[in-house]
Amino acid sequence: MNEPNRKPGDPRWSTAGFSTRAIHVGSEPDPATGAVVTPIYQTSTYAQDGVGGLRQGLGVGYEYSRSGNPTRTALEECLAALEAPDGSARGFAFASGLAAEDAVLRSLLRPGDHMVIPDDAYGGTYRLVARVAQPWGVGHTPASLVDIDAVRAAIRPGQTRLVWVETPTNPLLSVADIAGLAEVAHAAGALLVVDNTFATPYLQQPLSLGADIVVHSTTKYAGGHSDVVGGAAVVSHSAFAPWMDGIADLGESAVERVGFNQNSMGAVSGPFDSWLVQRGLKTLAVRMERHCDNAEKIVEMLRQHPKVSRVLYPSLDDHPGHKAAVEQMRRFGGMVSFQVAGGKEAALEVCRRTQVFTLAESLGGVESLIEHPGQMTHASVAGSALEVPDDLVRISAGLEDASDLVADLEQALG
Repeated sequence: MNEPNRKPGDPRWSTAGFSTRAIHVGSEPDPATGAVVTPIYQTSTYAQDGVGGLRQGLGVGYEYSRSGNPTRTALEECLAALEAPDGSARGFAFASGLAAEDAVLRSLLRPGDHMVIPDDAYGGTYRLVARVAQPWGVGHTPASLVDIDAVRAAIRPGQTRLVWVETPTNPLLSVADIAGLAEVAHAAGALLVVDNTFATPYLQQPLSLGADIVVHSTTKYAGGHSDVVGGAAVVSHSAFAPWMDGIADLGESAVERVGFNQNSMGAVSGPFDSWLVQRGLKTLAVRMERHCDNAEKIVEMLRQHPKVSRVLYPSLDDHPGHKAAVEQMRRFGGMVSFQVAGGKEAALEVCRRTQVFTLAESLGGVESLIEHPGQMTHASVAGSALEVPDDLVRISAGLEDASDLVADLEQALG
């Protein structure tokens, strides 16, 4: 496979601020027309200068769009620059967040290996691990990632290859100490993978805290407009998997392995989807500020409401991950979960009664969403050790006026 040329990082942007990188990295003006927005290269193949000779000029390094596409390259370069401004990582864009997760798992694990996962992992991740990876021969142990000792105890010496982290988690919003978990994982010879979907690289940069790989559902905050499905893995160039036998003479580099499987498995982000996600990234910083503003106002109201028995949000002093969130996050995010006094039926009634919040799965868009995790996003963990409380409601605070969101929840609870 001949891959697109990859620069380790444009030095012009390595010290630039987050929004500057989000707007400019991967978005050079088109050399043919001067267009300031990355074109959508809606093509499957590329003309070559002779047999085996890739064309010089605009399409340097491209031969087939599963292997590489200029629009996807632009997105991958931008994602890498946001997670690792110093050029120390490479980005890979996938057709969905779970496609990204699957590529990482299959790149780094083999039958007989073991991984540690959160005891409140996202339902889709749990389904992938328990019903796809486990029958393939990969074992797993759920552990409370807010308890470093519990994670250390869950590791199987010589067998645990990955510690898989969500922080904040979905839907209980637990926050893990990334630096502490990196130290534990590396001491055991394992790699640390962090799902950074909820925080986004604007609020948190796990690679700078010792993580080896970051994964995203770019469907969520990265895209930001509920109009695209996508995923990403950003892999540190220093991440190695020395326990693996060679695959296709790739050696031990996690970057090479994920890149090989991205092309071999083929679950890549298409050019239009890549374009939509990159467009979303350009406004990620300003959107995340508004998401956080609105979430904080909602939390303030929920904390005072007599029909709410518990509010889960990392800004709160009584949140078990509050200290870690303060230390590693810029702000506390746009996701809020709460438990409703009266149990499951009361929680379902709140979900039915909202008028501004839309009852729907997913999150991170400009519109506010509400859902019942136990019967929606996390139905796949029902009856398992990861089952979520049936009185739990999860909301994604959108960009509407905060007063309208607060009033809508008040009437729904009322």
